[in-house]
Amino acid sequence: MHIGTVVMGASDVPRAAAFWKAALGYVEREPLTDDWVVLVPAEGSGVGLALGRSESPVQEVPRLHLDLYTEEQDAEVARLLTLGAARADWELYPDDPDFVVLADTEGNRFCVIDTAHG
Repeated sequence: MHIGTVVMGASDVPRAAAFWKAALGYVEREPLTDDWVVLVPAEGSGVGLALGRSESPVQEVPRLHLDLYTEEQDAEVARLLTLGAARADWELYPDDPDFVVLADTEGNRFCVIDTAHG
């Protein structure tokens, strides 16, 4: 058994899909609708990201979130911000964190992890 797809809620599925496609280099598995899409890696296999319409409020401290790994954290954070992400107010940073907490266009929190941090 393995994880095939992570599902996140979005009030505007097309907007969220545009962000995550640009952020991750993913493509639509099938054409998106106003309330559902599954995104998959454009290059090969990997975990999919499904976006389903939801009006549930975003959790300030989510029980589940995505960790995006990179060796170029500053550049990736800057790129994601230009795509529509926002810096999340996060009071739980440890001393010398290896992650930055951002929110997507829907307010869903995710972390950009610096794999070169040590």
